[in-house]
Amino acid sequence: MAFGLFKKKQEEKKEIPSVKAGHLNLKVKEVVKETADAISIYFEQPESGAIQYKSGQFFTLIAEINGKKERRAYSLCTSPFVDPSPAVTVKRVEGGLMSNHLNQNLKAGDSIEVLEPIGNFTTDFDPANSRHIVLFGGGSGITPLMSIAKSALAQEPNSKVSLVYANRDLNSIIFKTSLQKMEAEHADRFRVIHVLGEAPADWTGHRGFLTQEIIKTALADLPQFSSDHTEYFMCGPGPMMDIVEQALAALSIPKAQVHKESFTSDLSKKEAPAADADKIITREVTIIYDGEEHKFSVAPGETILERGLEEDIDLPFSCQSGLCTACRGKCLSGKVKMDEDEGLSEAELNEGYVLPCVSHPLTDGVVIEIG
Repeated sequence: MAFGLFKKKQEEKKEIPSVKAGHLNLKVKEVVKETADAISIYFEQPESGAIQYKSGQFFTLIAEINGKKERRAYSLCTSPFVDPSPAVTVKRVEGGLMSNHLNQNLKAGDSIEVLEPIGNFTTDFDPANSRHIVLFGGGSGITPLMSIAKSALAQEPNSKVSLVYANRDLNSIIFKTSLQKMEAEHADRFRVIHVLGEAPADWTGHRGFLTQEIIKTALADLPQFSSDHTEYFMCGPGPMMDIVEQALAALSIPKAQVHKESFTSDLSKKEAPAADADKIITREVTIIYDGEEHKFSVAPGETILERGLEEDIDLPFSCQSGLCTACRGKCLSGKVKMDEDEGLSEAELNEGYVLPCVSHPLTDGVVIEIG
């Protein structure tokens, strides 16, 4: 995906600083308080032209915190078909360096370094489509789903969109007012089913945690399309998405029609490199990036990305947990062991794509081309 580089004019010297390929310096247009612990950050479009992105993709924000540059991936909550300015939503995480820094300090007029949007949690929109898009969200997982819902309603007049949205309580519902407005404007095409862990006494909706039974009940109450004209998208906490996947599997929903986006990785499912100590040993790896070839040795206790960064190679990365795919590369030769491959589709895995941030060389002769 090609993007123009944003050239920021310095107020005093009128110089144009260099910007790395794939990086943007964006000015904050507005910071909107969504809930007590979540904000939406709207960015001004670069002078070089509007940023091109797909609904469901994410930005990687880079900020210096305590003298160190930190990176975090945040999904775009806006639609490229509806919203003039792109925006991401950031919810505070207990102990989270970036989320707390942004919530406490960011304001309109500030500039922040951003990596160009990427991500595979997307779908193509076509006015000729007639389908049912069913969204399952939990907490801040609503962010990419909001983008998808807006685009579908704007681009596909014959399609319907339904959202099953789980939250702790009424005050924690991100985009509550916007969702109500969308329901009013698209009464025959958009429906939201809320599930609250702590509901008020007069609440008539679903209560408690999202369960398979609630999911089955909700689906039965939603518009009915043929199975091959219904797609499912989910984003939220891991346990919630496990329940959604189990419920859809029990209903014999084809996996090809189910898409999910993970914000956090389940570290408990990862195997420590030491478990394969007889295979994972120090080996030389070759990385081809930005037209240059880099060779370095990777020890058993580190990932290919970690060693590359230690070698001062400016490799792309964001989450460092195998979910965002910002570091994705194609393994041209040799084999690697990935601690986590959830961010890659089955097709990408079959084509040889790997994630250096969670990869260890399993054989000699590993060559990975990034970009």
